[in-house]
This record gives sequence, structure tokens and C-alpha cells, in this order.
Amino acid sequence: MPGRQARIGRREKPRNFWRGALSKRFGSRLALHEVDLDVPRGCAFGFLGPNGAGKTTLIRLLLGLAEPTAGEMRLLGHDLPAGAAPALARVGAIIEEPRFHPHLSGRENLAVHAAAREPAAHGRIDGALARVGLTARADERVKAYSLGMRQRLGIARCLLADPELLILDEPMNGLDPAGIGELRALIAALVAEGRTVLMSSHLLDEVQRTCDAAAIIDDGRVIAQGTIRELTGGGPRAIDIACAHRTEAAALLTSTPGVARAADHGDVLRVELTADAPADREIVSELLRRLLASGVAIERVSPVAVSLEHLFLNLTTRLEDRS
Repeated sequence: MPGRQARIGRREKPRNFWRGALSKRFGSRLALHEVDLDVPRGCAFGFLGPNGAGKTTLIRLLLGLAEPTAGEMRLLGHDLPAGAAPALARVGAIIEEPRFHPHLSGRENLAVHAAAREPAAHGRIDGALARVGLTARADERVKAYSLGMRQRLGIARCLLADPELLILDEPMNGLDPAGIGELRALIAALVAEGRTVLMSSHLLDEVQRTCDAAAIIDDGRVIAQGTIRELTGGGPRAIDIACAHRTEAAALLTSTPGVARAADHGDVLRVELTADAPADREIVSELLRRLLASGVAIERVSPVAVSLEHLFLNLTTRLEDRS
């Protein structure tokens, strides 16, 4: 693949924060195949897929922990691996669960880490603790911290470098709903400061809630990418109808032009539309006309929002069908 690169972008290119193609092989197994991403600056970007899809492998390549089999990398304006030191000085990363000295306090753990960085890092400790909401617990031993607190302390450790880019590998794994909410709010605040957060995850719903854009990877290949709105806006159309006699209603609506399928879905009738179905207003009017003409009582009608999970399952099913 001559001339194709993986880039984590230059300041003069606010878009294309990272663009490129990378492959990584482990023996006979191809872990990444020509991965090509476009990550805008100053956004939360979700890199998502099932376990084993290649997410952590890509992160290890970016951090210099492994080398690509094919392709080149450019990180914050520096070629890798030659320019790894100045580039990684502006990158904060958490791979899997962050590790700390459990017998030391949160503040002491950050001081140990700051000692290995530039002198200015020590002066950022208090601000980093405040940024992640740990000031009140900073002098407690880390062994008393919850998983969510350790995740936030890990981000505080990243902030000691005043990073342009934060790479978080499965940051929401094992968190309870409160911890997930806290981390989601923290990521949004970091992006509001102008930082870019690259978050790998297999939790598609959380990526949809947290990120501005995303790429879906499966079996080492990027199968879709774009803004969350772009990804969820082009999926299959469907309408949920809460009505009486759903079995009879489904049989009635299946013959309607523009309807691909009608079937029970929980406590509603889900009507899936064909790609060439009329505009939503027109098709809904026709569906309601048919139901009312047959004496079916209708409680409510609502469009179905396409989720990343629905998109992912739809795409991977099609890939399996072609294999």
C-alpha cells in the first residue's frame, strides 16, 4: 500500500486529525487489515467493535507498543517510530484498567508519575484531581477507591501531560451506571476544552451517548465510520405502532406497498419499511388509514431511531452472508 499513511494530525488540518491505513499480522492471523480512519480534532471519537475485533491492537500500534506489518504512522506531526518521544509527550492513554500503587494515596500516585515527566507536570496535580472530581478523596489510599474512581484517577494521570489526545481503551468496562454517567460527563468536559478523546469500546449504546463520531471495526476491518448522526441516519426505516390485535394488524399491513415486514416487537407492532417506501408522513398516513378502516384501535405511532447497535448487527450480518 505505497503512499498510504496513518496520521494523527497536524494543527493546520483541523479535520483529518488522523487518517491512514494500517495492517498488523500475528503469524498467520491478520489482526488489522488496511485500517483507514478520519478523526476530527476536538471531538470524542468512538472506536468500537466486539471483543477481539482489533481495537486494542490499533491502540498498541499508536503508542509504540507494537509495530505495523504494513503502512506508516504519523502522530501529532511526528513520524513514528522515529518521532515517538515528542509525539507521545502530548498523548495520554489508558489501556484496560489503570494500575496504581494501592498503598499510596491518589495524590501520591500522581506525584510518582509526575516525577518521570517534565517539571511542569508536578504543578498540574491539584488541577488534574479537581478536573476529575477527586480533590476530596485525593489523600485516601487508592486501595479504597472504587473502579470508577480509579478510572478517573487514570484520566487525572493522563492530564499531567496536558495532552492534545487522550486514548481510552474500554474505559467503561465494569462501571456501574453512576460511574458510567460520571465518565461520560468527564469526557464531554475534556472535549469542550479542545482535546480529542479516542475511546475504544464494545458498548455501542455508550459510544452513541458519549461520542460525536465513530468507526465500527469487525474482524480487523473498518466497516463504517462517520459522525453519529451520519451513522444512525442512514439505517433501515421502521415505525412502531401501539395498537390492539397486533397479529391481525401485522397481517393487514404486510401487504401495504413500502412495508418489508410487520411483526410483534415487545408491546408494539414494528413495521419495517423498504428502501423505496414513501416519505414517513405518507406511509404513516396509509398505515393508519388501513388500520382504522379495519376497526383496529391505535394508541400511538412513533418512528424507530436507528441505533449504532442496530447498524452494527445489520452490517456484520451482511458480511457473514457474503463470506
